[in-house]
Amino acid sequence: MNVLEVKGIQKSFGQTKVLEDVSITVPEHAIYGFVGENGAGKTTTMNIILGLLPATKGEILVYGNKVSYNDSATNKAIGYLPDVPAFYSYYSAKEYLFLVGELTGISKTELSNRVEELLQLVNLHSGNRRIGHFSRGMKQRLGLAQALLNRPRLIICDEPTSALDPLGRKEVLELMLSLKKETTILFSSHILEDVEKISDYVAILHKGKIRCSGSMDEIKKSYHTKQLTIAFAKENEALNFMHKFSNDFEIRQQDNELTIEIKDIQLDGQQFLQYLTAQLILPKTFQQVTPSLESIFMEVTKE
Repeated sequence: MNVLEVKGIQKSFGQTKVLEDVSITVPEHAIYGFVGENGAGKTTTMNIILGLLPATKGEILVYGNKVSYNDSATNKAIGYLPDVPAFYSYYSAKEYLFLVGELTGISKTELSNRVEELLQLVNLHSGNRRIGHFSRGMKQRLGLAQALLNRPRLIICDEPTSALDPLGRKEVLELMLSLKKETTILFSSHILEDVEKISDYVAILHKGKIRCSGSMDEIKKSYHTKQLTIAFAKENEALNFMHKFSNDFEIRQQDNELTIEIKDIQLDGQQFLQYLTAQLILPKTFQQVTPSLESIFMEVTKE
C-alpha cells in the first residue's frame, strides 16, 4: 500500500518555476530518500505535502486523502521534523513532549506511557536536564520523538543529519532505520552517503525536476557501471597488464589496483581472466564496480 502519492506537482513563485512535474510514490513501511543539492526544491516539495504551501498544479494523496493547502486533516497521519527544530530551551525533554502531547489532544494516561516509550526509544532519559544544554544530535533525536508522539503513519524529515558530527549522524540514521517497523519515513538530504545507507527507495531532484526515482536496487541496476577493478599483489603485474591492454581499454591506476572501462562484462572479463591464467597471476580482487548513489547522482544531474 502507498502512504504518499505526489502527482505532477508544479510550483512557481511569480515568474520563477521552482518545481516542474514532480511525482513520487512512497510505499508503506519504507524509508524514502529525497535527494538534491541545496536549492533543488526539496523543502518546497515537503511544505506542499504538509499543506503549508499551495501547489501551482498537481495533486498529493496521503493514504488516499487529498492534501489541501492550509488544511490539517491529512497532517493527522504525518509527523514532521524540520531542518532546524525549535524548542523551549528551559524545558526538559519530558516536559516538552508532555506539552506537545497536551496540545495535540492526547489523553493524560496515554501520553504518560507514550512519552516514557519515546524517551527510551531515542535514548533521552536525561532527568531534569534542560533542552538548552542538549547537543545538536540530542535535539534531532528529541525532534524525532516529537514527530512520533501521535503515532503517525508517515514521518517527513527535512535534512535530519545535515548539521551533525559523525557520531550524531550515526545515531540519527540508526534511529530512523529502527522506525520502519512503526512508520514510513520520507527524508530529504544532500548527504548522499546517508541516503544510500538506509533508504529502500530514492528520488533525485535537480533544478525542480525528478531525474530518476525507484527502489535503490532498481536504480543501481539501471545505472550499472561498465568498469572492472583488478588489484594485483605486485606492482610489475599491474604494469604488465596495463602494457598488454592499454591500447584497447581506458585504464586508471592507483597503486597496484587498476580500474578498467569495459564494453561487455562477460567478453572483456573472460579476456582478462585468460591473460591472468596464462601468466599464472592470481589477483587479490577481480570485480565489477558497483555504482554508488553519488556516481548515479552525478550522472543524472549533469547538464
